Amino acid sequence: MSVDASDALLRWFAVDKRQLPWRAEAGERPDPYRVWLSEVMLQQTTVAHASPYFEAFTRRWPDVESLAVAAQEDVMAAWAGLGYYARARNLIACAREVAEDHGGRFPDTEEGLRKLPGIGRYTAAAIAAIAFGRRAIVVDANVERVVARLFAVETELPAAREEIYRLAGSITPDSESGDFAQAMMDLGATICTPRSPDCGFCPLAPGCAARASGHPQLYPRKAAKAPKPKREGIAYWLEHDGHVLLVRRPARGLLGGMLALPTDGEGAPADAEWRDAGSVDHVFTHFALNMRLLCADARARPSGTWWPIERIGEAGLPTLFAKLASLSLQGRGGGEGTSSPLLPLPSPSHPTAPGGPLPLPCRERG
Repeated sequence: MSVDASDALLRWFAVDKRQLPWRAEAGERPDPYRVWLSEVMLQQTTVAHASPYFEAFTRRWPDVESLAVAAQEDVMAAWAGLGYYARARNLIACAREVAEDHGGRFPDTEEGLRKLPGIGRYTAAAIAAIAFGRRAIVVDANVERVVARLFAVETELPAAREEIYRLAGSITPDSESGDFAQAMMDLGATICTPRSPDCGFCPLAPGCAARASGHPQLYPRKAAKAPKPKREGIAYWLEHDGHVLLVRRPARGLLGGMLALPTDGEGAPADAEWRDAGSVDHVFTHFALNMRLLCADARARPSGTWWPIERIGEAGLPTLFAKLASLSLQGRGGGEGTSSPLLPLPSPSHPTAPGGPLPLPCRERG
């Protein structure tokens, strides 16, 4: 890309950039905390889905120091519905390390940022460029697509990633790298979209090799994906005196540290007359799951967390278990009598993913 093309992209960005809750206004200095928080939330999550979570987090924890002293259970509950729950655990660990070891200030270099929990190559580059104005090569899925089309990269993803990273480095300017990175992201999100790129409005169209080929939508090339394995499991909704039994999942592994319904890995939580309430489907990163729900009334309370059913929306259940809670409430009459709604469910195209080893105790099925 020539300097003129880079200038064209930055001029376009100055006029047409997206208004996002974490972005600094013109003339404002970006807040590293807000940049970091937004980048962590946006991993595998859409802007539309992440935005209300970001606003809720920054109202409750407006800076890294306040997040650092928050209870882990509160942060995990606030994260519920964003998926990829290892990110939430790393978020807390990172905030505490910044507060305790760095005086509440994020390191201003990629090297320093990558030493923090949960910050990899992309996130470190994004924070360094956007928050601190460092020249950094920032490649997310949107940038990956733009670069693959600019250079008509023929190598299939994921094998092409290092080639695309190198090409992105070749066009990253020495100055205004933060605006350049955000401009590339916005271009991929709004114009250079996966299926219908709007080349007529693209500031980089004159130099785009994929556009010149006449088939920009064919880039980036992608290898065929193997089908996800399918699994089955059972969850239990056990009631007693207007409360439902919840358990906290182990800190490591799938949905680690989250409140959830008991599952068949531990066996039925009580000897009771279990009723089949139906099932829900949910897609994780590495497998698809059909989870059947059994409901019963307990004669006595086994150990665990007994949550008021009328406040189940405040429990911070991950999406899979929020779906199951909704299924149970529908069986009771559409959720009547609950004073707080369940958390909004994320788009099926952005599924919750595991933060560690896979097994929710499930069975493979053909």
